[in-house]
Amino acid sequence: MAAGMSPDEDVQRLLIQFRDEAGEALGSPFDVPVTVTPDKLQLVCNALLRKDEPVPLAFFVHDAEIIASLEKTLVGQSVETEKVLDIIYQPQAVFRVRAVTRCTSSLEGHTEAVISVAFSPTGKYLASGSGDTTVRFWDLSTETPQFTAKGHRHWVLSIAWSPDGKKLASGCKNSQIFLWDPATGSQIGRVLSGHSKWITCLCWEPLHINPECRYLASASKDGSIRIWDTLMGRCDKILTSHTQSVTCVKWGGDGLIYSSSQDRTIKVWRSQDGVLCRTLQGHAHWVNTMALSTDYVLRTGAFEPAEATINPQDVRGSLAELKDKARQRYDQVRGQEPERLVSGSDDFTLFLWRPAEDKKPLERMTGHQALINQVLFSPDTRIIASASFDKSIKLWDGRTGKYLTSLRGHVSAVYQIAWSADSRLLVSGSSDSTLKVWDAKMKKLAIDLPGHADEVYATDWSPDGQRVASGGKDKCLRIEHSTGPHSSLET
Repeated sequence: MAAGMSPDEDVQRLLIQFRDEAGEALGSPFDVPVTVTPDKLQLVCNALLRKDEPVPLAFFVHDAEIIASLEKTLVGQSVETEKVLDIIYQPQAVFRVRAVTRCTSSLEGHTEAVISVAFSPTGKYLASGSGDTTVRFWDLSTETPQFTAKGHRHWVLSIAWSPDGKKLASGCKNSQIFLWDPATGSQIGRVLSGHSKWITCLCWEPLHINPECRYLASASKDGSIRIWDTLMGRCDKILTSHTQSVTCVKWGGDGLIYSSSQDRTIKVWRSQDGVLCRTLQGHAHWVNTMALSTDYVLRTGAFEPAEATINPQDVRGSLAELKDKARQRYDQVRGQEPERLVSGSDDFTLFLWRPAEDKKPLERMTGHQALINQVLFSPDTRIIASASFDKSIKLWDGRTGKYLTSLRGHVSAVYQIAWSADSRLLVSGSSDSTLKVWDAKMKKLAIDLPGHADEVYATDWSPDGQRVASGGKDKCLRIEHSTGPHSSLET
């Protein structure tokens, strides 16, 4: 095994054992020089894995990543040289999203603040919702306004793409929900009315559960969650138990719906019949935001970011094929354990839960000095990022909730964050009028993107990795370009 490694007899050697993230041993222990580099470990580990295609891997000792060499990583760690040292290997995304550049387009059209921006699941379409009561669809090939969807009579507060990319739902301060066709910009079906106060959040049923993308969940300030049959244009179920405004709703991949509220609780519902399964308590103030470990794979459905093309296309195939592809992708990301949920609150804390199994939290995550605006799992589920009014973004371990680092650089509140598809980069939008792209592995600022004239309320990174969109108080939509994903084995 030591062939090709340092021939120097004086180099200290250690017995190491590769283990996966679940702790399963790979092969037998073997001895390496302490100067061994990640590249050498990668060759050996891939040989043991016997994969047709080698996968890029990251290696960890006692939660510290081996960046330069094993020796440098072990500095300051007490290691018993006669014992076998466990090295955890983690498969990385087989493609790499390049950091966006300063090459930007500024798209004008909205006449009031841009409140929400969202790319469709393949990155083919971009939609924005505004205080001017319109939803706009943008042509990404020419970067010009394509359709202006009119119908709402108040601010458009929330937009959500169906996971097949064929419908966009929008909810407004007037408590109405509209459905739009991105190919024509025209309204689909009737207006979904029933909530008595404004819409706070929208979420579609996952593709692998229903490839027709028929059902939509909405949360409202009226304290209820409604499940809509978008085909029939009517309300199918009303979920009531919260005593104050519902701030967020998530439709999980295992048949559960999660809702957070200003009543300080998170509720878990069975989507099939609307039965309340359990209430998660622990936060001391409003729960503002939630994220599922499976959010990204549920958002992208049957689309695999590693297979992205320069000109984004809709995913083709029969409903059964799309359902099957989405199911395979979901099962791979979910793994053996049920999906995890993280919640962020006005009490400055986050909680990590296993909501399908337990009403007690796995971890209470403290450190923020102000309320939490948004929380997101990385697409590979390994890192949680939280954005706060304290001007920082904090990174936490996606499995344990353990604090990893703080990303500082914004000089005002951080409103929204978005991950790149390969989980290596994170973009943040702030009331300081800048966007910043962070390198999650190096835990530092990668690129600063000034350009907005005022607060940045919304930001999103296209699932194909090619673009970052942002919108805010200056009424402009800005698009920053990346050169898109490429194989990380090239680098």
